[in-house]
Amino acid sequence: MIRDGWSRDATRWMLLAALLCLVAWNSVHAQGRSNDFGRGNPTAGSDEESDASKRARIRLDLAGAYFSEGRLDNALSEVRLALASNPDLPQALNLQGLVLAALGEEQKAEDSFKRALQLASTDGDVMHNYGWFLCQRGRYPEAEKLFQRAVATPQYRTPNRTFLVQGICEARAGQLDLAELTLKRAYELEPANPAIAMNLADVLYRRGEYERARFYVRRVNNNAELRSAETLWLAARIENRLANPQGVRDLGNQLRSSYPNSREAASFERGTFDE
Repeated sequence: MIRDGWSRDATRWMLLAALLCLVAWNSVHAQGRSNDFGRGNPTAGSDEESDASKRARIRLDLAGAYFSEGRLDNALSEVRLALASNPDLPQALNLQGLVLAALGEEQKAEDSFKRALQLASTDGDVMHNYGWFLCQRGRYPEAEKLFQRAVATPQYRTPNRTFLVQGICEARAGQLDLAELTLKRAYELEPANPAIAMNLADVLYRRGEYERARFYVRRVNNNAELRSAETLWLAARIENRLANPQGVRDLGNQLRSSYPNSREAASFERGTFDE
């Protein structure tokens, strides 16, 4: 089973980026779905529905922007104003769930995700976010079902992101064989995504597939813009397992020079490759 050491820390920024991209996509995509914005008030006149849709769209765009900047209180205020204009807007409820989860309001977040899914039962974005919410709380079987539903939805546009978080959750649940298969599906869809390559390398490392793990982590470390203390440390651990002391020293030197104060550099100095 993947421990809390590398996997949770090294993928934190990757997963956050995936969720923020999802929010941004929802916000932009929602602008072209005026019917969705009018869904909550079918008895109103067309002009009133149009005004409500515009107000909700503007508030939702602002909420997504605030969330992407980490301004959670502002994001929550704006998403609630969007819901005041249209209480049954799935995109707003979906974003509200993300914001509330980030604020630690777990029950309210789950209520938002559930309501969004009730209103949009085939929305893969909601399933993705709700599934990740459940995974983070160790509710792996429930999360797995939502991920499977999301990627099976014909109109869902980003199964690669869902395969990524699904694979991470399967690994956390100790299902390394299944995690490898899922992450390979993600990699086939998006081979340039460093989050997918790193998580796949980590799973292969923990399965003892060191040569294959080396291949994927090198794809990330060969790009200076993607390289990090976490990626170098994983590579060093792989080289240690492959009995390549020169490779270990080279990676350790990169850690010392580029990330001297990192936890990974400290672990390298202690020689705790298997912690």
